[in-house]
Parts: sequence; structure tokens; C-alpha cells
Amino acid sequence: MSSAVDAISCSKGIAAPPTEEATKERVAVVGKNGGVEHGGDAATMNGKQCGEAPHCRKESNEEEEDDEEKAPKAIDLGPRVSIKDQLEKDKDDESLRRWKEQLLGSVDLNSVGETLEPDVKIMSLAILSPGRPDIFLPLPVEPNAKGVWFTLKEGSLYKLKFTFSVSNNIVSGLRYTNAVWKTGIKVDSHKEMLGTFSPQPEPYTYVTPEETTPSGMFARGSYSARTKFLDDDRKCYLEINYTFDIRREWPALS
Repeated sequence: MSSAVDAISCSKGIAAPPTEEATKERVAVVGKNGGVEHGGDAATMNGKQCGEAPHCRKESNEEEEDDEEKAPKAIDLGPRVSIKDQLEKDKDDESLRRWKEQLLGSVDLNSVGETLEPDVKIMSLAILSPGRPDIFLPLPVEPNAKGVWFTLKEGSLYKLKFTFSVSNNIVSGLRYTNAVWKTGIKVDSHKEMLGTFSPQPEPYTYVTPEETTPSGMFARGSYSARTKFLDDDRKCYLEINYTFDIRREWPALS
């Protein structure tokens, strides 16, 4: 079966003590995956990178009804504050200042400075299955690419691995969504919260929990799917529309 893989390129913290003033800022605490998780009162395949560009599609009520993603409304975290301003605000409190610096890690303040908008770039996508070589999905996807993006064996275990970079400012509530259709009928919808991440020179890596592909005569065949990476403000960083197959056996290794 031949199908286009369509991609769209689109181009938001620090935890503070639960003071009345701090709850008005975007704050978060370091998470166990190297990123930052929500804390306290703070707000945790042809491809396209998205942001404020006109071609980046925002999730509308109509799209939510069609996709049944039921994505939550954008979370109001108060006014966005640059990393530099967050550090400057508590510069007279030595312990709090050092705590924030520790949470931010190796952030280069000279590079982030006064920037308010975070920038997230999805660098690689891979499918991991026991006993099989990792399947690396090419990014960015070439325009007007045709054909099945990948093929999976029915009843096989697999995980997804994402590698991405964060720059400029903290990205809050980064999540992955995926919707799948077979013969025009929606058969699966999935959302995965990746976390909140501060800028750093090295890329982040996230691996999803293990899942099993469906099996049986009715499960085999071709599927269409749409994958997105969004944050708490529902800003889209990557949208990919693609097709894939589920077959009785794995394709032969080249």
C-alpha cells in the first residue's frame, strides 16, 4: 500500500517555596527522568515542526471531537517569566537562589537571557522491540514522501524512544499524543505525559512503557496515524501524519 507520510515543523519551571507570590509564576521541580515535573501550586509520517507559524494547526474543539483526544484546555500558569528574571527575583535570598540554580543545572544564562518562549526540537524517534534492531524513524521527513513508514509484527512487544532538545526557557507539561485509524475507523488513541524540562546543552531521552501490538486476522493490515508533541499551552512542536503496517511476521532485515 502506498501512502504519504506528512510532517509539520513547528517552532513552556523552577520550583519555589509555596509563597503567595511564587504561585503566580511558572514553577516546577526536577523530575526523575532528568526533566522537571509540576510541583505544588505550579502548572507535570511526513513531519512538521510547529509554533506560532500560520501553518501550525492549533487543537480546536472540532478537532478534539474528530480525534476524541479530549485534550485539556490550556493551563493558565500566570505570566511567563524568563529564567534570568526568576533567578534575579530572589538574588537576595542566598539559599533560594542556590536552590534554583541547582534545579536548573547547566543552563547557560547567556544563551537564554530574556527569552520567554521555549524551543523544543524532536531530534529522533525510534521503536524498540526485544530481539530486534531498533527501528529509527527518519526526521525530518522528506516532503511528499510516500509509502509505509514502518512495519511491526503482530503480538510483538515494543517501546517508543524520543530524543529531544529544550532551549530558551522551561517547557511545561510536554506530552505525546497518538491517534490511529484502520479503514477510516479510529481504533486507538493514546496520550503520554513526558514532563516539564529546563533548557540544557544535552538532549533529553524518554522511553515509553512497553506495549504489545494487536494480533489476529482483523488486526493485520495497514493503519494511518497522527502523532503530536504538545505542551501545557497546547503549543505544537511536531505533528506527523503517516501510515504503518502490522503483519504476520517482521519484514526481512536488509
